[in-house]
Amino acid sequence: MKIFAAAVAVLTILTGSPAVAAELHGARQPVPPAEFGADWDDPRTAAPPVAVPAGAACAETIVDTEFRDFTPYTSTYAPSCRGPWEKVVLRLEGAVAGRQFDRLGYLRIGGVTVFKTSTPEPSVAGIRWSVEKDLTGYAALLTRPQPVEMLIGNVVDDTYTGVLDVTVKLTFYRGRAAPRPEVLAVDQALPRNTERLFADVYATGSGGGCEEFWYLTTPTGVPYSCPADNGPYREVQVRIDGTLAGVAAPYPHVYTGGWSNPYLWYVLPAPRAFDIQPIRYDLTPFAGLLTDGKAHAITVNVLGVPAGQSGWDVPTTLLAWRDHGSRQVTGRLVTTDEQPLVNNSTYTAPTLKTTGGHGLTVTGYVDTSHGRVTTTVARTVTTTSTHRWNADETNDALRAVWTDKARVTVRSGRSRPSITTTSRRYGLTGAITIDEADRLTTTMKLEDAATTPGRELLDTWTGQASWTLNVPRDQRHATGTSTEHYRLRRPGPDYDRTISTVNGTVITDQLPYGSPL
Repeated sequence: MKIFAAAVAVLTILTGSPAVAAELHGARQPVPPAEFGADWDDPRTAAPPVAVPAGAACAETIVDTEFRDFTPYTSTYAPSCRGPWEKVVLRLEGAVAGRQFDRLGYLRIGGVTVFKTSTPEPSVAGIRWSVEKDLTGYAALLTRPQPVEMLIGNVVDDTYTGVLDVTVKLTFYRGRAAPRPEVLAVDQALPRNTERLFADVYATGSGGGCEEFWYLTTPTGVPYSCPADNGPYREVQVRIDGTLAGVAAPYPHVYTGGWSNPYLWYVLPAPRAFDIQPIRYDLTPFAGLLTDGKAHAITVNVLGVPAGQSGWDVPTTLLAWRDHGSRQVTGRLVTTDEQPLVNNSTYTAPTLKTTGGHGLTVTGYVDTSHGRVTTTVARTVTTTSTHRWNADETNDALRAVWTDKARVTVRSGRSRPSITTTSRRYGLTGAITIDEADRLTTTMKLEDAATTPGRELLDTWTGQASWTLNVPRDQRHATGTSTEHYRLRRPGPDYDRTISTVNGTVITDQLPYGSPL
């Protein structure tokens, strides 16, 4: 799409959801300017901060640097906070001023990806932002000295002047620790007494170009500026020794320059833009095959990417739970049942309609010190999209929905099976128009919904922004409104927060009275 291709210079890479905010109960509503000026409010999101226990805490700074180019920051993490730890929280704080694109970043500890992020775009006067992530599930990695590597690739020159000033701290909260997994890279051998195995895949289409907007690509031969062989269907697959072991729907990330309109995202980024959450796979049915001490290949690919096309990054972290009553766990893969892949695109000018889906059911067992445990993982993904555009792509619109549902059944001895279900739904409805006066307008609605054991989430983002193309920045007369509503039902008090902005000013940041942060 020509406006998207042209916007590669304005786009680039990612955003997410931290959340540290003040309640504004009873506060006077700010008066926004008539249009965007040279400065705007600091970015924020409506997502909740990480819940932490009361009591003693200890913090360690593991990153303190400025990113000016593509040189990684390196250091050594040396644990000094005494355990056991009930909770571990990562917090990134950043500042940038001047002019800069959005940038993609990662943090590795011990060679393992533990965090992936992107940056906001700054004002001339400068902005500050923060991101939190619950790192408790990776706590086993932090019990010994480890190399640290972080990179937010950046370009600083006479035009793009923004230097990214970043610190990352880990805060450890002492308390009773639940059993936690070993944390490994995919090229590391599993402990031979592994009885449960998960994989976290931080999958992002990025780096500009069409795979940043994979959901807008069209089959070869359809008259559109982002062709991709078989169209927009994408699926993130995990294979073990060549056998399909997991399927998942990728999240449709929108970065802070996204959809040709950074004015949409300056203050209120799209969900998950600052906190790139991993896709989690339960690979336990394969655990018995991987504990034999031999080399095994665990690989990740994105189905639907044209041959030779770059643009996807899929760093993968393994989480392995040990059977401490055994030196070695044995077992085998019992069955794999792959449903036929569906990927149908029908083009009738000016509309492309796509439906897709895939399913996989895998069963395997492990013989442990507490008996045989059989695990069945069934996962199904679907997508539907309607994409419309005119001949010169000055009108371009998409409506798309992705679903990802999983059911895990665990049988042990004569006890009743344990069944866990999860359901995720992602929605994107967006449009770009360019009128005769070269006025570009983007409208957007995003939905991130999930039902997991004990939690129900609905994160809804809506907005519209306009600016004039092909004029100096001070003549763009940019305007924009946005609202995010984040609702979370969970054990204990529910969380419900709404943030609204007008022309770079937060006019509402509201929790229902008495709601906890």
